[in-house]
Amino acid sequence: MPLRILVADDHHVVRTGLRALLESKSGWQVCAEAANGREAVEKAVAFKPDVAVLDIGMPLLNGVEATRQIHKLSPETEVLILTMHDSDLLVQEVLEAGARGYILKDDADRNLLAAVDALRRHKPFLSSRVSEVAAKAGAPTSDGHVRERSTRNRLTPREREILQLLAEGKTNKEVAGLLGISVKTAETHRANIMLKLDFHSVTDLVRYAVRNKIIQG
Repeated sequence: MPLRILVADDHHVVRTGLRALLESKSGWQVCAEAANGREAVEKAVAFKPDVAVLDIGMPLLNGVEATRQIHKLSPETEVLILTMHDSDLLVQEVLEAGARGYILKDDADRNLLAAVDALRRHKPFLSSRVSEVAAKAGAPTSDGHVRERSTRNRLTPREREILQLLAEGKTNKEVAGLLGISVKTAETHRANIMLKLDFHSVTDLVRYAVRNKIIQG
């Protein structure tokens, strides 16, 4: 059986390069590509790849939330984060969301194949530059995942989805359409987000999203 891989990045040239590198390995095939996080989740559910390689800064749904949904909806799919960002918060969040690997794009030529091979065998793989951060986030459990930390003071997953869409300029009606909820429900979520984060304008929300790498600056 070939190793089936999903590649998700909003830049076509990056996806093309990743496909070429991954398929240079005998028996490996990129079974699907995605240009945004929501598409990545849909294709993970449809194709059930063995490994999903995700960027963090994708439109419509960022890599953290996409990881969380893939881990829930396609639990047999291992998630590898491939990104330019190595902040403590991002490393912690994606590991808590269910990713088993995290490497930097600068290291892709050296580490990508080894990382995918490790995940294929359900083993964790972290770039050396992020392994120390991962250790701070919590020791991996026996299955290689990091235990979920308290989310008492964080937004819910649905609120994080909506925050990203609002920060990208979507209206309440557009958010409702994308998520299959009523406009009133979208408005309620928006109000809760603003209240929880003590925001008073959309500008505050956008700045928060950029600062926390939820959207690209």
